[in-house]
Amino acid sequence: MADINVTPLVDVMLVLLIIFMVTAPALSYQIQVDLPQRTNTPPPPPPRDPPKPIRIEVQAGDTVTWNGSPVSLNDLRGLLAEQAALQPQPTLEIETENDAAYETLARVLARAKNAGMEKIAFVEPGA
Repeated sequence: MADINVTPLVDVMLVLLIIFMVTAPALSYQIQVDLPQRTNTPPPPPPRDPPKPIRIEVQAGDTVTWNGSPVSLNDLRGLLAEQAALQPQPTLEIETENDAAYETLARVLARAKNAGMEKIAFVEPGA
C-alpha cells in the first residue's frame, strides 16, 4: 500500500483549529491609547530662559540628594510640589547608583508623579 492515510492528519488539524478558535478571543484585548488631537491654535513659544534642571540622586543605602544636598523622602514631597507649581516647570533629572534600591527609586518617581511633575529625565551616573 503506497498511499498516505490523511485521516489522522485531518483530525489533528481540526483539533488544532478548534483550540486556536477558542484561545484567540482570550488573547486579544483592547488597549486604551490617547492619541494627540489636531488643534488650530499654534503651540506656545518656548521659554527664553528655561529654569535650571533639578538633579535628584538616588544612592545606595536609601539616600536621596536634591542638587547635591541630602533630603528625606518626606521633605522631597514638599520640594517637588513647590517646583511643580512653577511655570515653566524645571526638568527633573534622576540619577541612580548601581547599588541603589529599586524601591527608593519607585518612591521618588511616585512622589514626582503625585506632585504633578511633567518633565522627568533619567541621567546616566557620572554624566
